[in-house]
Amino acid sequence: MTLLGGGADARHDTGPVPGPGGAPVTYEQAATGARAAPGQPSVPRLSAGLDLHGEYQGSGFTEPKYIARRGDGQVVQLSRLLYLVAASVDGTRDCEAIAHRVSGRFGREVSGENVRYLVENKLEPLGVTVPAGQESDEVDAPRSDLLLALKGHRVVFDEQRTARIAGAFAWLHRPPVVVAVLLAALVMDTWLFGFHGAIEPVLEVLDQPVLILIVFGLTVASLVFHEFGHASACRYGGARPGCIGCGLFLIWPSMYTDVTDVYRIGRAGRLRTDLGGVYFNVVFMLAMAAAYLATGAQFFLAAVYLGHFEILEQLMPAVRLDGYYILGDLAGVPDLYGKIRPILLGLVPGARGTAARAEVAGLKRSARVIVATWVLTMVPLLAGELGYALWNLPRILTTMTRSLTGQLLGTGEAFGHGQIVAGLVGVIGSVMLLCPMAGVVYLSVKVTGRLFRAAKRSTAGRPRLRLALCALALAGLGGLSYAWVSGLTPRPLPQRPPIAPVLQPGVPTRAPVSRDAPTPG
Repeated sequence: MTLLGGGADARHDTGPVPGPGGAPVTYEQAATGARAAPGQPSVPRLSAGLDLHGEYQGSGFTEPKYIARRGDGQVVQLSRLLYLVAASVDGTRDCEAIAHRVSGRFGREVSGENVRYLVENKLEPLGVTVPAGQESDEVDAPRSDLLLALKGHRVVFDEQRTARIAGAFAWLHRPPVVVAVLLAALVMDTWLFGFHGAIEPVLEVLDQPVLILIVFGLTVASLVFHEFGHASACRYGGARPGCIGCGLFLIWPSMYTDVTDVYRIGRAGRLRTDLGGVYFNVVFMLAMAAAYLATGAQFFLAAVYLGHFEILEQLMPAVRLDGYYILGDLAGVPDLYGKIRPILLGLVPGARGTAARAEVAGLKRSARVIVATWVLTMVPLLAGELGYALWNLPRILTTMTRSLTGQLLGTGEAFGHGQIVAGLVGVIGSVMLLCPMAGVVYLSVKVTGRLFRAAKRSTAGRPRLRLALCALALAGLGGLSYAWVSGLTPRPLPQRPPIAPVLQPGVPTRAPVSRDAPTPG
């Protein structure tokens, strides 16, 4: 009895695992090459640098999945049959010998023609084996979707330096240290949001161009330290981290750490590596809070507040963010892309929910529950952070407008009085003030547009739902506008004298007298 064309294990799964090794690549995307003529004796060979890591631990699929890593770092996902075929390829056995070996391990008969078909039509297009007749073991195989890949990436720390960095910080992943860090973070957030106030430090920064530059530098340092977290967690779990680099994701600067080696270790090690980045963000914020306690400088707390947005953004289950890989390893579904939407739609009763559940029938119920719980938890958390920012929006806009107006007027006066150098320095200060304003406007437009398009798609053909959604949005906007206009929201901070007067020509170097201050006599 032959197996070709029958059974779930005879079918090839959609290809490379998302993560440091690349996003999903389906078999249909794989490039096809020359094939050996039928009946021609052939000895398959594995591609250069291929590693077979074995069964994917903690899988959320009903059928077992197996992992292999190509020499270029791309990780591919294979069915059991394909993995057994690849494991039997040694460069000396022909298809008949491989079939005999695979049949004994698989428990069902596999013919030489079956093996030839699987090698030529499944393994070769994915870069696992070398095309017949090719002398070199190097293969030109598909990687991630070019739209999702990093463009123009450059190595910042090579493997040797990354190994030293990972070794220096690996102790931070010891369980007692992790518990202490999380408890300290809980105390810090309780004090910052419940007693001190998180917006006031941000407002002070928006008043001072030099502080904006400092906070920007701290944010970049936080991004680099984030990558140290991934590398050190990989090292702590027994895997070998690769290089740390940077590049462009779509149009955004982005950093990355090659931790593909974690696919050969267990589920706990993969999750530790996934969470290592945001964990190090928490460590960085604690260091900033300690710096504030030591110096009293408010810009450290502004960096702490912005760090919360960085963490929440990373935890969202979107491609190229940590939350995508955390959720994938937590649920045991490495190729999670395209499955989140049907999992969530499967919660909806009726025909639409039934159709969505059929799309993810190959996933265990526990995996579907984990994905739904994660998304339904992260969305309210992000909404809470955005709501906190919207509640304080009037004082943010007032501070930004006041700072920019004074900056532009002072810079204009400097040019008007022939003070060219002071005017040029004032232009630098103006640009530093404009950057966060432009970022706020851009993000507001982008988020609003995305929400509008999502609402339009989800309510297409359902006028009642669209009307209810519009009414809810108008009610929320009306309530927020009333709070802004009536003074229910916190008032802006009083204007402060510039820290670096050279960057703010014409701006008073003394704090203005408050209207509420008592007058002498």
